[in-house]
Amino acid sequence: MRLFFSFLSGGLFGAGLLVAGMVDTRKVQGWLDVFGEWDPTLAFVLASAVGVMAIVWPIANRRKTSLIGLPMPEKPPVLVDRNIVLGSLLFGAGWGLAGLCPGPALGSLTFGGWQGVLFVAAMCAGMAAAPRLKLQLGRLDSDG
Repeated sequence: MRLFFSFLSGGLFGAGLLVAGMVDTRKVQGWLDVFGEWDPTLAFVLASAVGVMAIVWPIANRRKTSLIGLPMPEKPPVLVDRNIVLGSLLFGAGWGLAGLCPGPALGSLTFGGWQGVLFVAAMCAGMAAAPRLKLQLGRLDSDG
């Protein structure tokens, strides 16, 4: 049952990305180009997501189990550290340069041509290298 709902949620998320135009790099880069040919249509996607979550989070916070009976996960601690800041900067830079983030990048594989494949390959290489890089940065901190 859990796999079914995971599949259903992923399919709904992917369909939302497709309908909203989030897999179109020109639309995403147009949203980010505030001083050029700005395309404000993704503001509706953002407003919709924030609106839905503003309703759903308080409800979810009061629940002990999910709708399928599984325990609700614990909230992670709110922690802003170097990892969060650096990760956010790298994610934002990649999103701005390529016009894709991981979800839409996977969606773009179906029609994005070789550029989409190259982006996903680079993304996977970055995710594979990240743990080693984090370990190296930790060693540098402990030496200094």
